[in-house]
Amino acid sequence: MIKTKGRLFNTKASFKTLVRALKHRNYRIFFAGQTVSLTGSWMQEVAVGWLVYRLTGSAFLLGLVSFSGQIPYLLLTPLAGVLTDRYNRHRMLMVSQTLAMLQAFALAFLAFSGMIRIWHLVFLSLFQGIVDSFQMPARQSFLVEIVDKREDLPNAIALNSFMFNIARFLGPCLAGLLLAVTGEGVCFLANGLSFLAVVMALLVMDLPAQKISRPRRRLWHEMREGFSYAFGFPPIRTILFIVAVMAVMGRPYAVLAPVYAREILHGGPHTLGFLLSGAGAGALCGALFMASRTSVIGLGRLIAGASAVFGAGLIGLAFSRTEWLSILMMFLIGFGMIVQTTSCSTVLQTIVDDDKRGRLMSIYTTAFMGFIPFGSLGSGALASRVGVPKTMAVGGLLCLLGAFLFARKLPALKANIRPIYASRGLIPVPGGVSG
Repeated sequence: MIKTKGRLFNTKASFKTLVRALKHRNYRIFFAGQTVSLTGSWMQEVAVGWLVYRLTGSAFLLGLVSFSGQIPYLLLTPLAGVLTDRYNRHRMLMVSQTLAMLQAFALAFLAFSGMIRIWHLVFLSLFQGIVDSFQMPARQSFLVEIVDKREDLPNAIALNSFMFNIARFLGPCLAGLLLAVTGEGVCFLANGLSFLAVVMALLVMDLPAQKISRPRRRLWHEMREGFSYAFGFPPIRTILFIVAVMAVMGRPYAVLAPVYAREILHGGPHTLGFLLSGAGAGALCGALFMASRTSVIGLGRLIAGASAVFGAGLIGLAFSRTEWLSILMMFLIGFGMIVQTTSCSTVLQTIVDDDKRGRLMSIYTTAFMGFIPFGSLGSGALASRVGVPKTMAVGGLLCLLGAFLFARKLPALKANIRPIYASRGLIPVPGGVSG
């Protein structure tokens, strides 16, 4: 117990509030396995970017490899959402994680043998994108099966972001060190081995049988039903809009990071690792902030504010020419991005009907990841013509514009969401303030 300004602050109780979703055994196991696996995935992402630029020296090819890994989200994720609502999510995750492990081992073999070429990276990135387009909706929808109490779901979503960003902080640091000392192959091998942790976690879970009582119709009909549901309700439609704006205009900064580290800051792989770890540290702080929240009230304002912080960080990064200031801007970018995406995901997971959860989260994944390839390809092409700083500045300005447009719609969104929150016991009275 700590006394502060005449009040007693129970640090133990506060910590329990911060990690309350971890009291659920299955979620606790999943959290641990995913933390290890995602750290390996971030190591591989940094290593792939560095390898592409080392082999080609081309910002455009960096964008092309990123495009190949992300375009499946746009094409396949809506189908994945229907399958997620139809079939066993646990089995879908087992299959997808095993396939991702094989992809990482294939990259490691090619790197160690010295046979790796740019077309290998394009093909294997495409393969990974196909796997992830099915894995992500299943993983997001799987949370309701491993968190027994609905009131703990927002905390589980926030802790997922925390887990993702622990990995995002550690992965680039480790990758930068390994790239400087050994090479890309070690990073790929480490990622392949890291998948064993999440596969084991899935194997030891004690799950009830998944009940899917909804009658099955044609895939196309169910897919169309999911889109009608998502885009027919203004709050969902508006949230998907701001997520897509950030994906196209802001998220490609990570694709250009190797060029920025070498050409603007005149650094090496360790500089790239520090930059991405700066974003990871900011995202980690953002995830902790979201996990500390105990209510859905105010999430709409957070979405608008965090989007603005993200855009401002990009503009600051565009004008920075020193490593410490660039790391600080990356911190703001990471913080803004994770607060925005976690807030959006929490609102969507809170208001969605259970029988449409997989389809809605697949559409969210499409907005979050499916449009990134166009931003990656476009930013790579633009950076080749006008340079990385100007490309980042344009993206930042457009993110600020998106935040402004979202903020203008907030009053109407609150009016639509408030009755749902009230019906599910998430606000004290029907006339309470939400959003």
